[in-house]
Amino acid sequence: MKYLTLSLGPTDRAFHPIDRHLTTQEHVTRETLLHLDIRFNETYLVLYHLTGPRSVIETAITTHETVLDHEIVSVDGDDVYAYIHLDVSNTDGHLVELAHDHSLIIDTPITFDADGMNVTLVGNTARLGTVLQSVPGELTVSVRNAGRYDPGTNDLLASLTDRQREVFETAVEAGYYDVPRRVTHRDIAGELDCAPSTVDEHLRKAESAVVPHLF
Repeated sequence: MKYLTLSLGPTDRAFHPIDRHLTTQEHVTRETLLHLDIRFNETYLVLYHLTGPRSVIETAITTHETVLDHEIVSVDGDDVYAYIHLDVSNTDGHLVELAHDHSLIIDTPITFDADGMNVTLVGNTARLGTVLQSVPGELTVSVRNAGRYDPGTNDLLASLTDRQREVFETAVEAGYYDVPRRVTHRDIAGELDCAPSTVDEHLRKAESAVVPHLF
């Protein structure tokens, strides 16, 4: 069994208009799409991990015309989990169509960056080999990764954003987690050309996503 990780955009065409709507909200960031359940009655059930003011997220979701139901849970600080039941009857959803037409599984979580959404499709080699030829011209697509599908080695880092993963991997390679510790936040920040506080924030989020799954 193989996997193919694609970057697809724009997300309102690749997935659903609610995604682009969330990106327009001030101080709101989509961290990951943790779960996607496709219903037979032209609806989706999704679970987003977002960061930002809960009141802004609540307003954005409740005012979108495709939202049938929702529930929001605040966890820690600005971390928000949003369960949303979406109507898709009058929207584009090329990602789901591609997976369906080629008998592929959409692996979650789905992550986001400036180019769009990073989606891993899982299936046999022959079907994965033809999916790129079927991507509609209105979407931008690039291959991020491909190989043998092994959930045991891929899942832990899959929930991280690209920037969190970059900072985390840089810290590991530089010796931040060595004993004794060989570098500081300031050292890592210098290598990545960002502020030490940014390194601290990304490492804390990466650690909170990865460490609990090790025990």
